[in-house]
This record gives sequence, structure tokens and C-alpha cells, in this order.
Amino acid sequence: MPMLTDPSERYLPFKAVPFPNRTWPDKVNKKAPIWLSTDLRDGNQSLANPMTNQQKTRFFRHLVQLGFKEIEVSYPAASDTDFQFCRDLQNNGEVPDDVWIQVLTPARADLIKRTFEAVAGLKHVIIHMYNATSCLFREVVFNNDREETIKLASEHTALVRELAERYAASHGTSFRFEYSPETFSQTETEYAVEVCEAVKKTWLAGEKSVWADGRQEERIIFNLPATVEVATPNCFADQVSCAVAAAELGILAGADRIEGTVLGNGERTGNVDLVTLGLNCYSQGFSPNLDFSDMFSIIDTVTECTGLPVHPRHPYAGELVFTAFSGSHQDAIKKGLEAQTKRENSGDKVWSIPYLPIDPADVGCTYEAVIRVNSQSGKGGIAYIVKSALALDLPRRMQIAFYKVIQQRSEATGKEMTSKDITTAFRQTYHLGGSIYDGRLVLKSFVTVDIRSAVPSAVGTPSLSPDRSRSHGRIDSITGITAEPSPDRSLDSNLPSASKRLTAKVLIDGALREISGEGNGPLSSFLDALQGDLGITLSIREYTEHAVGAGSDVKAATYVELIPPNVDAKDKTKGGFWGVGVDADITASGLKAVISAANDYLGQNSVQIADSA
Repeated sequence: MPMLTDPSERYLPFKAVPFPNRTWPDKVNKKAPIWLSTDLRDGNQSLANPMTNQQKTRFFRHLVQLGFKEIEVSYPAASDTDFQFCRDLQNNGEVPDDVWIQVLTPARADLIKRTFEAVAGLKHVIIHMYNATSCLFREVVFNNDREETIKLASEHTALVRELAERYAASHGTSFRFEYSPETFSQTETEYAVEVCEAVKKTWLAGEKSVWADGRQEERIIFNLPATVEVATPNCFADQVSCAVAAAELGILAGADRIEGTVLGNGERTGNVDLVTLGLNCYSQGFSPNLDFSDMFSIIDTVTECTGLPVHPRHPYAGELVFTAFSGSHQDAIKKGLEAQTKRENSGDKVWSIPYLPIDPADVGCTYEAVIRVNSQSGKGGIAYIVKSALALDLPRRMQIAFYKVIQQRSEATGKEMTSKDITTAFRQTYHLGGSIYDGRLVLKSFVTVDIRSAVPSAVGTPSLSPDRSRSHGRIDSITGITAEPSPDRSLDSNLPSASKRLTAKVLIDGALREISGEGNGPLSSFLDALQGDLGITLSIREYTEHAVGAGSDVKAATYVELIPPNVDAKDKTKGGFWGVGVDADITASGLKAVISAANDYLGQNSVQIADSA
């Protein structure tokens, strides 16, 4: 894909806020700032293979040796590994008395509580809470308005304060609070101030707070992150009065020529990077008059000629620069890509996706590398990979169920899960895609009969191969049904009970058996057969379907969640057993989904299958 001649068709420049009375350009730094290392948290999150706790402990000791007095160590609620690292620091006495430990949590009550459990007993702790505030995140990712976002930040700040008071009294911990309006650089400046003022008011409850130990707290830490670089540095400097890049400011001051190198090679710390500067221009909607559309050839040339590697996180050119491992990042990108597709289908070409300031395709990168999965990842990224690789759009609660499968495997290995690893795990878990993935139950064929007229209404020989025999006769469609209203009602039709009979041939632990049952449709009849002939008692709690492909090749993908009798269908905090089926015949697709979920049930429970009579 060639770079655009006129990037303004796709990229809109950042709208700077008028700030005529600025004083920051005249200031001179006279002392070092307070340093905080986030190597063990944000740095670790960005690794394809996150550090083990043994490695993190070694790194922590070295940071202390270097003189860091504030160290962000983990996101304790993200995984058992991160949680345990905090406990190890406490239990092993690793933290000097003058070092503050910082931990990250989103503005979510259950995760905040888990975070406090992780730091219990540590002497000095900074609780770092965040929520995204930019318009793009409010509208696309979270579907919140301005007032709801402020309320979210304030209410969870109050919870942090409440728990901090409690743990200070019970464990003697000194707490500080840091708040990040994530995506600050993309947030309307006046609104960012409004959010921060609300958080400050809640935390301090006035100008000064007195803790149970008599300490007076007069400060709150506001971290104002340039989560995604979207403007020239002077705009960000106007927002927070920060240090800025000399080359871009030099251009603003009147320079018309810059000397540098491609990818920044040079003596000592290198020269200014022309790829970075050029694509910064491109992202703002004007052409750099340089062609970076084949970034891989540029990298090959530079590395082969200089012998120097390109850093994986190098701006625009690094192998991982467009890659997200973090679950919340993946979820935002997934939703952003979906919203982008809708906009482009309506003729709007402007690029606007969280965490991706430019389209990776513009510099020759593919979307396959955008979302990758490790133990830090979430359900959104895993669902994105399943959808991309298998064209299966998983229901949200099935995403959660499969996410647990992948997280367990990833934490067990401590390594990145590739797209192939994830799709293989999906096929293994839900017995999809051929005989090598078969479970204890395999549907070989079925016949449905309308009991009222005793006429066969459907005959099926389910198979994923394109030349399979199609079902014939009348098949009652279940298209459009998305949920069963109650566990004792069939999903298939509104006919009276026992209007259908289904007879199916099923491989059971390798032996072929014929089972039959009655209901008001194929699925309820099949469930009746599983109960009556095999002693497997399950009912459907959730059902969804969608088309896969188009035209003559279209198939139906069906998802069901089955629950045993001891699970309340309305209590969705107690998970059921999910299954998926894909077939050109919609009835066969549904039956395959039931078999898939039944295999999931058998795999997680010690169930004796009834012998044939």
C-alpha cells in the first residue's frame, strides 16, 4: 500500500489550545526531578516474554542500588504472578525503609480491593489509579459521557481513600495517591483539569487531610501521560510544562534544515532520527516528502550495512512498536478497528484508533502483529485473534471463559501465546475442526421427525468438509433467537412440547450408538436424548449465532452455553459450559454446538455416561 500523497484525507492534526501567556520557555532546570522507575510494571508489560518473579527481584535490587526511591512494581490485580511479587517483596523484607512501592490499578472496585490485599504490610505505598478520559476512549471504548467519567474517577478515588485509611490503621502503612487521566495528551485540556480537580477534592476532602497516624497529606500526584504522541512537543509542553524534543522545536523556531540519520544511528547517543521526524509530520496530515511505505526494506538496509540492530520499541520501525500485549490496550484497539471499519464503510477515511497514531499498513506492516497475547493480555485481544483467524465472533461471556483457558496456559509457560497457539487451544477446548480435536462425544448423523405428522423433517450428516451431504426436507429455522427465556423452554420454536423427535448416531468414547429424544425442536430433542439415553442432564442458558462467509459458501456459526440442574440459569456469575458449531446447515450447526458444550462439561466433571439398554 503506497503512502498517501495527501495525508490530510486520513489524518487530522492535533488542535492546540490557545495559551498566549506561556512562561515555560524561559525556565531553566536547576534540580533533578523525582525519579520513578516503572521497569517492573510498564516495562515488563511490554515484553513478549514477561520477567519471572526471580528476574524482577534481581531487577528491583538493582534499581534500589541505583538510588531510586520510588519504584512501580506491578499491576497486582492483573495476574497471580504480579500479585505474588508484591507479597514476596513484603515477606522477604526486600524494600528499604526509604523506598516507596507503587502499584497500578484501574478505577474498578474489585481490582482496587485486590490491589490493597497485595501491598498489605509494606511500609510506604503509592496507589496509582487510572481511567481513560479522552473523547475517543469515552465514546468508542467505554461509551461514557463527561459526567459519567468524572463520577467514575471520583467514586473510585473515595474507595481508595477508604481502604488506605483502613490498611494504614491495621498494618501501619503510609499511603500516597497517584491519579492518571490516561490518554491525557488526547483529552480536551479544560476537561482534563475538571477531572483532576474532582479527584483532588475527593482525595483530600479539602486543602489538607490528616491520617490516622497524625501525618498531614497536602499533595496528590497527577501523572499526565502522553499515552499516544499526537502533537508537536510544544503543545504537550503547554499542557504540562514538560521537557521537549529539540529538533521539532527548532523547526517551529525557524530552522529549515535538519541533519540526521535514518533510524538515528550515530556516535554516542546517535543523531536525530529522520524516520521518526518524517512520520511525525505524516501523522499530522502533511507529507514529509519521503517514502517510508516499505519499512522492512529500510530496516534490512540499515542493519545489514551498519551491523546495528533496531530496537523492538523503536518509534515506527520497531518490531513491537504497533504491538499490544496488555488486555486493556487490546480491547481498546479491537473496538477502535471495528469502529474504523464502520466509518470507512460510510465514506469517512479519517484514521482514529486508540494506541495507533497511524495505520500500520501505511508503513508496510500487517495487522497480524498488532495484537499479541501473553499472561498480561485480556479477553478482547484473544477474541480478536479468534475472529481474525477463524471468523468466529465469540459472545462476551464465552470470551471470558476462553480467556481463562489461555491465561492459564500462558502463565504456566511464562511465554507469549502465538496466533497458532490460541487457535489450536480453541479447537482443542471446543472440539472444532476435524477428528484430531474430537471429544468423548462425536455427532455423526441425525434425523428429525415431526411427531404430529410422523414425516421426517430433516436428515443431516454433519461435516466441516465442503462436499458434505446437505440436509433435506423441512428444517425449522432458529435464526434470530439470541437467548432462551427460561431453562425449561425450547430454543427452537414456539410449538407445543414434544412436537419433534430427533434420532442421532453418536460416537461415545469411540463406540457408535443411536440415541433419540423428543422436544419442541431439534436442540431440545437432542438434549432430551442426551439425558434419557446417556444420563447427561443439561439445559441451554444462552444461544447466539452468526453467518460465516458469504454467497454459496456461507455457513452458520452457533454458540451455546449449557448448564447442569444445580446452576441457576439467571445467576450468570456461575459459569456454564460453552460450545461452538459451524455448518452450512443451521440445524447441524446448533447440534454441533450442543455436542461441543457437552464435551466441555464431561471434560470438567467426573460424569459416568449411561450404558445402552
